Amino acid sequence: MEVKHDVPVLDSGSLVRRSRRGRKRADKSIPTHLISKRYVALKIMYFGKRFYGFSAEAQMEPSIESEIFKALERTRLLVGDKKDSNYSRCGRTDKGVSSTGQVIALFLRSRLKTPSLDSEAHANEKINGRPEYDYVRVLNRALPDDIRVLGWSPVPVDFHARFSCSAREYKYFFWRQNLNLSAMDIAGKKFIGEHDFRNFCKMDVANVHCYTRRVTFFEVSPCQNSHEGDQLCTFTMRGSAFLWHQIRAMVAVLFMIGQGVESVDVIDTLLDTKKTPRKPQYLLASEIPLVLRTCEFENVNFICSSGAAESLKSHFKKESLTYQLESVIFQEALRNCLPIGNDQISFNSEEKKKKSAIHVPLLSRPTEPSYEERSAKLKPREQETCPV
Repeated sequence: MEVKHDVPVLDSGSLVRRSRRGRKRADKSIPTHLISKRYVALKIMYFGKRFYGFSAEAQMEPSIESEIFKALERTRLLVGDKKDSNYSRCGRTDKGVSSTGQVIALFLRSRLKTPSLDSEAHANEKINGRPEYDYVRVLNRALPDDIRVLGWSPVPVDFHARFSCSAREYKYFFWRQNLNLSAMDIAGKKFIGEHDFRNFCKMDVANVHCYTRRVTFFEVSPCQNSHEGDQLCTFTMRGSAFLWHQIRAMVAVLFMIGQGVESVDVIDTLLDTKKTPRKPQYLLASEIPLVLRTCEFENVNFICSSGAAESLKSHFKKESLTYQLESVIFQEALRNCLPIGNDQISFNSEEKKKKSAIHVPLLSRPTEPSYEERSAKLKPREQETCPV
């Protein structure tokens, strides 16, 4: 899904220039079923730290989804309301999680001569002598700085951003410190294949009845970045679909293995749900380093005009420099901290030893209720097909 830069740039301000009164008068005078539209997939990037997740359904604001629809309404690209748009999303990332390749699909206003459901028309064709709206540029002018549209593509009307997705890839960034990367890589590769991941997720028995998922790729690798001798690393995981909190649960156990307090074999034991029907209690890994990197589809090629692409590059460089400046401020504060005395150093060392010594092995910990115990409390439901 490479982004191509071959669409002529539109005067993107043309959609947002009219006064509110003028827009309301125009919208009221034209019935929505007569407004030209096409079915479109949008590729979206967002920095998730300040958001309460992607979905607006949790009614916690701000959410990425609510910000996107505010921009769609502000630019008048949305025809009717959300219910009329045949909207779908690929992933429902949690609070604090970021993405560089989320995908949504919906009907958007178009320069097609007549209302049409033929969304397979060429994206760069000229309509009535004019190119199609530059959706990327138009929306990015209305979105907050931590959300950006990276590209768009016409898609057929039976396309669904979630169910048409063939693969999703996640990255989880972390500092190497004293972690054993080799042990974590060996353990992580045990996830590859089709397994029941109920011990590596947060079970939602009211809506999910099958916990089998297929992981197709796992890798631990160093990144180019480092800080004061500590190497930045990443887990890369690919699969057809993932469960609620699955990635963060997998990473939490991998960190225990990397720290040497759990063996590599604990992965096999937790994946064997007959042997281990109840999930041991353990904390999830932090959500901030988790990134939904890409969502893959067949025959979907995202495009971006050269002007919009240049604006994106400039914006990301500016944002990156801003975050680096914030990092420098924290580093300056670190240098200005009061020196730690020898007695305090000795105390901190002893505390670390105590914490390491009191680690309770996963298989000796209290457990959560099993799936069967949870579902027994609910009314019988129809058998679910596993989306592996």
